[in-house]
Order: sequence, then structure tokens, then C-alpha cells
Amino acid sequence: MQTYFYATGDFDRSAEHREDQTWLRARLSDPNSRVYPVWRLRHLVQPQKIQPADMPQLRLIDPVAQADLIARAETVILLGVEGGIAHFALDLSVLDENAAMELGDFQELRGIGPLLPQRDGALLAYARGLAYWHQRHRYCGVCGAPTEVKAAGHQRQCTDRNCATVQFPRTDPAVIMRVTCGNRILMARQGMWAPGMHSVLAGFVEPGESLEDAVAREVFEEVGLRVHNIRYFGSQPWPFPASLMLGFTAEASNEAFDLQDGEIESARWMSRMELLNSPEDETFRLPRADSISRRLIEDWVKL
Repeated sequence: MQTYFYATGDFDRSAEHREDQTWLRARLSDPNSRVYPVWRLRHLVQPQKIQPADMPQLRLIDPVAQADLIARAETVILLGVEGGIAHFALDLSVLDENAAMELGDFQELRGIGPLLPQRDGALLAYARGLAYWHQRHRYCGVCGAPTEVKAAGHQRQCTDRNCATVQFPRTDPAVIMRVTCGNRILMARQGMWAPGMHSVLAGFVEPGESLEDAVAREVFEEVGLRVHNIRYFGSQPWPFPASLMLGFTAEASNEAFDLQDGEIESARWMSRMELLNSPEDETFRLPRADSISRRLIEDWVKL
């Protein structure tokens, strides 16, 4: 089984400990516990002292020496346990910019993710996803009362006793699909992307749709093509901000596409040789190395 960037794989999320306050307090006072600080959806890193010089590494919070930070955190989230060591995310967004800068350099996961070891990137994505959800569910969607953190950061509950609605983290499912016709693949770009960047098609799943229906609908809406032989490829967490990318392959009966809804700026059919000779510049570049879109393309090139 392939392991995708930002997927935690066999990491033990330790759901059985989320309600155990005694266990949680003990782990939060254990100097061996790993605490990942998050500030406004950014992560604390420091440059390595060895080559390559620009390779970042995570900088963690000492749960004993910096217990005051844990006490000030907006949210403390149990990520899980690995090798007997507890892992926590600590949302420090309550700190102003000067206070955050005193801790070090907080950077966007989009920038550092591909440079980190896969497991480190996956844990940061996990932490970022939960921090994002907490920041947007501080009030009850049923009655409007404030909510409070429960289950070690994996639930929020309405503080109005007459309501007491419990909320759980949500992920937005999106399909991403490699469309081919014979020996060519459809590559497209949106105007908001970096100059030259092209990728495969993608879109969010709508209520009442199967994943396969979403693939067919999105392809037709964006480029006017009818597809068949839709097959599942793989999935990847994509916490930018809160998606699960569900990869598929599909075949078009012909190459006569028509840009439909204005979302796609341009598209083109390309051969394997053209992709292998990609200039990777402002005229044409492949998607990010940490994305499932890149995996879909590279898998096809190798066929």
C-alpha cells in the first residue's frame, strides 16, 4: 500500500485515552511527550545545522519546562501514541505576533511539508486540520451558544445545557481524477495557480452523490467530456484547509473538450514524452511533489 504525504498511516491515535483525564495530565507532564505547537495554522521549525542547509526540522515544546504555554493554549489536542510516547498539538494562536516570534519561526505547512520526513509532515497535517476545525466551531451551529473542547480535542460540545449538542471534526471529500484518452492525458490549470502549473481535474463531492458520480459530473462541468471506466486510485488528506482528496482514473471517449464553467483557464492533451520533458518553468510545470495529483500523473507516465 502506498503512503501518501500527510497520511498518518498506522500511527496509533489512541482514542481510548481521550476521556482519561488522569492519563492526559500525566502525559502532559512527561518530558518525553512530544508537543507540536501551532500558531495561526503555522508550525514551529528551525533550520538544520547539516546539509542541506535549507532543510527544516520540527521544533517541539518541552511540556515540563514550558508548562505555562500549555496552560495558555486555546486547545490541547491528543494526536496519539507512538512507541509509548504521547504526541500532542498545542494551539497557541492566542499569542500575539511578538510572543510567537519569541518562540521561533512559524511556517506554513504548504511550504515545508514536502521537505519534512513523511511522518512529521503527516502529524503536522493532522494537527493543522484539527486546529482549523476548532477555530471555526467555537459556537454551536444549533443554538449559537459557545462550545467547549471535549475528548482531548476531538469533540466540541455546546455549553448551553438545554442544547448540549456535540460536534465532531469534519473533512470535506473531494474527487481528483486523471482523465486519459488513448495515450494522452488531460492537463489543466486554474488562473489562481502559480505561473505554468498544470494538474489533473478535481472538485468537491456534493450531497447525494457517489464518488463515481462526482467524478463524471466534475469532468463534464469543467471540460465538457463524458468519461467511463472510472476506477479508484487512492486517497490523501489535504489540510488546505480541510479536504480529503479521493483519487480516481477515468477514460474519455474522445479529445474534444470544451471549457465549461470558467474555473479552468486552459487545458491540453499531453503525451508521456511531453510530461517527461516538462520544462518546470512559467510555461509549464507539474503539480507539487507532495500531492496525489502528482502521484496520479507519475503513475500514468510509468505505465
